[in-house]
Amino acid sequence: VPDRCYTLITFLFLLSLSADIISTVEFNYSGELLATGDKGGRVVIFQREQESKNRPHSRGEYNVYSTFQSHEPEFDYLKSLEIEEKINKIRWLPQQNAAHSLLSTNDKTIKLWKISQRDKRAEGYNLKDEDGRLRDPFRITSLRVPVLLPMDRMVEASPRRIFANAHTYHINSISVNSDHETYLSADDLRVNLWHLEITDRSFNIVDIKPANMEELTEVITAAECHPHQCNVFVYSSSKGTIRLCDMRAAALCDRQSKFFEEPEDPSSRSFFSEIISSISDVKFSHSGRYMMTRDYLSVKVWDLNMENRPVETYQVHEYLRSKLCSLYENDCIFDKFECCWNGADSAIMTGSYNNFFRMFDRNTRRDVTLEASRENSKPRAILKARKVSTGGKRKKDEISVDSLDFNKKILHTAWHPKENVIAVAATNNLYIFQDKIN
Repeated sequence: VPDRCYTLITFLFLLSLSADIISTVEFNYSGELLATGDKGGRVVIFQREQESKNRPHSRGEYNVYSTFQSHEPEFDYLKSLEIEEKINKIRWLPQQNAAHSLLSTNDKTIKLWKISQRDKRAEGYNLKDEDGRLRDPFRITSLRVPVLLPMDRMVEASPRRIFANAHTYHINSISVNSDHETYLSADDLRVNLWHLEITDRSFNIVDIKPANMEELTEVITAAECHPHQCNVFVYSSSKGTIRLCDMRAAALCDRQSKFFEEPEDPSSRSFFSEIISSISDVKFSHSGRYMMTRDYLSVKVWDLNMENRPVETYQVHEYLRSKLCSLYENDCIFDKFECCWNGADSAIMTGSYNNFFRMFDRNTRRDVTLEASRENSKPRAILKARKVSTGGKRKKDEISVDSLDFNKKILHTAWHPKENVIAVAATNNLYIFQDKIN
C-alpha cells in the first residue's frame, strides 16, 4: 500500500528478444505460485521459497519452478492469417489435489494445463529390471515389494484440455467462474461460456456483432466473472461503458441487467476523447461489492449498486493529457494497461510509462509513484517515490514530462492475494517487491 516502503525480493531478466516480452502476470489463489506468459508462447511459473529456520520472520523469494511452451505459432489457411503464439491471459484454477491447474490462451486457442511434481521413484519391480527392460516371467522365482526412493524434484506440465475453434476474433479475456466448473472467454464481439470438462462445445452468451459490419461502433475489451455469484459477469467496451449481465435472465445476454457509464463533460471533449475513454481492464473486488476499470488516463472504482457514476476516480498520469497528440502518432495511446486489487480491496495498482507504476490507498486517498528499473534492482533495495514535474521549474528529485520514456511501459501487474507482495512486468523484466519488514 502507498504508506509502506517496498523492497525488491526477486528480479528476473529475460533475453532482449521480442519473444521474451512478458504479456501476462498472475498469482495463484494462495500466492505461492506466480505465472507469467510471454510473446513467444512460453509460460514460466515461479514458486515462493519456504521461510528459512535461521530467519523465521523473513519471507522467501520466488524462484523458477517450471517453464513450458504453451502455444506455438499457427497458420489459418482458410483466412490466410498467421496466429501468434503470444499468451494473452493466464488464469489459475483453485487447487483440488497435489497438482496445480491453469488456463492459458493466445488469440484463438485456450489450453488447460496440469502442473505436477514428482520427488520419489519406485524401485523393485517384479516384471522389470532397474533399467526398464522386461524380465522373463519364467525366471522370476520370488516376489519383491516395490519401494519408493527419493529423487530430484521433477515438475511436469501436461495439457489436459484444448478449447479451440470457438472464436472468430482475437481472445482478450478468460475468467474462471466461482462454481469452478465453468469459465468464460471473450473476443472483440462475443463472450462464450465453457465447461472445463467439455472441449468441443461452448455457449455464446453475448454477441454484439451487427448484421452489417460497417455499422460496428464498439468492441468488447475485457470480461470477468463475479467472484461469488456464478450467474453474474461483466464486460467492458471501447466506448467506456460496462455492462453487468445475469445469465439467469436469458440464454443470450444481449440485454444487460446494469449499465455503468460516466457522463462526459462536453467542455473537455476533444478528438482523443473516445480513444482515451476505452476501457482496457475490468476487475471485480474480492468482496464482489465493487469493480474497477482502467482507461487510458485513470482508474475508476464502481459500486455495483450505483450505475450513473464511479464512487472513486484516481488519475494515473493526468500530465499526459497535453501529450495526447504525440502519443497518438507513436500509437502509445492504444496501449492497454491492466489494474489489480490488493487482497483486502483497500488499495489498487496499475502501470504507467517510464517503468512507473502507481498505487492508490482507498482509505487515506494517498497515492505513490514507484519505478521498476534495473538501476535499483539490487536485492532488498528500497524503492523511492518518484514525481513527475509538469511546470517550468523542476525540483531535484523530479523528472520532467518531456524526458519520460514511452518505450518503457508497465502494462501487466499482479498483487499477492493475502500479502503486500506485488509483481510488475516491465517489457522483458519481471520485478517482485514486498513491503519493508522492520
